[in-house]
Amino acid sequence: MTRNIIAILRGITPPEAVDAMNTLIDAGITLIEVPLNSPDPFDSIAAMVQAAGDRAVIGAGTVLDTDAVTQLGNLGAQMIVSPDCNPDVIAATKAAGMLSYPGVMTPTECFTALRAGADGLKMFPGSLVTPAGLKAIRAVLPEGTKCFAVGGAGPDNFADWKAAGADGFGIGTALYTTGIQISEIKTRAARIVAAYDEIYG
Repeated sequence: MTRNIIAILRGITPPEAVDAMNTLIDAGITLIEVPLNSPDPFDSIAAMVQAAGDRAVIGAGTVLDTDAVTQLGNLGAQMIVSPDCNPDVIAATKAAGMLSYPGVMTPTECFTALRAGADGLKMFPGSLVTPAGLKAIRAVLPEGTKCFAVGGAGPDNFADWKAAGADGFGIGTALYTTGIQISEIKTRAARIVAAYDEIYG
């Protein structure tokens, strides 16, 4: 089962990256991003790509320009996640054969992203979009559009987001915080997977 949960490992360092990735994969989370404002993110991503094989989709978050997209494509990354909707970044991502999840908050941004070729929409920040906001936007989006709630979405409100039309989630600090032990990542991941499976079956 491929769960629509993107693990956001903001702040992770290269020595931690592979162990954290393996722990997440074992827990059932196979979409993993390292935000580019983490320490040495390209080194972490390269190590994870090499170690993951076909067990996970490894990518980058907080991708703001096409130069970063090119560099990530050369490393073998498979997914680009951004906090904003930049058509140039989306187009470069798709040209490089990677998945594109730009950040959006308004209908205008949603349609701009989709026209540029985005694979799905990162509804960000979720705490501002809210499930009610997503439900309203969902009414006008093309059928089949993938929407991920990010920032303010977690096990306690997965059901509310699903009812509003969320397909999945980006989970950051509920999964990983700087300096956390592997055992704690395992515990947090198990809780999130259990809650997701209960709601999404």
